[in-house]
Amino acid sequence: MTQSTYAVTGMTCGHCVASVREEIGELPGVRQVDVDLGTGRVLVTSTAELPFSQVEGAVRDAGYQLVR
Repeated sequence: MTQSTYAVTGMTCGHCVASVREEIGELPGVRQVDVDLGTGRVLVTSTAELPFSQVEGAVRDAGYQLVR
């Protein structure tokens, strides 16, 4: 298992958290997504390293922006 931490901007409520969690959770190999609304940090546990572009696309699909 691999864990990666990302920063997401624009989240303001529980619905935002759920949207980000759902979109990232649909990526192949993702086992768990933990989102901290206060810090904007997203911890993703997956079976293998995820390409940054895939995570970025999922966050964008949820309506938010991934910070490099």
